[in-house]
Amino acid sequence: MNINSTLIGQAIAFAIFVIFCMKFVWPPLIGAINERQRKIAEGLNAAEKAKADLATAEQNVQQELEVAKTKAAALIEQANKSANQLVEDAKSQAQAEGERIRQQAQASIDQEINQARETLRAQVAELAVLGAEKILQDKVDVQKHASMLDQLAAKL
Repeated sequence: MNINSTLIGQAIAFAIFVIFCMKFVWPPLIGAINERQRKIAEGLNAAEKAKADLATAEQNVQQELEVAKTKAAALIEQANKSANQLVEDAKSQAQAEGERIRQQAQASIDQEINQARETLRAQVAELAVLGAEKILQDKVDVQKHASMLDQLAAKL
């Protein structure tokens, strides 16, 4: 055997092997590789989509938190206003009650003053009659002089 014929035989066998591989082995391998690349690309796309969805969800959560904070602040403000209004109402009611009590006390004082004046006038009238009796050493007619004493008491 000659080196050239061996070399040519090996070249032919190699060519048959390459043709066989190209016909029967490579298409399934290339198909599997393409399928794997497609799945990897889909996985990467899904990951990117999930990343975008996560960013959107975080943004929505942030917006919802802001809305909730705003609502909470509004509720707190409303509660504070309500509490302040209740305090103001209680103050005004207390002031009105105080004014009413003061007016009642003033009316009571005025009534007592009037009663004291009337009592004092009556006592002055009695003293005047007694003084006149002592001076005149006679009894003075009380009914006669009652009208004069009433006029005198009215002037006092």
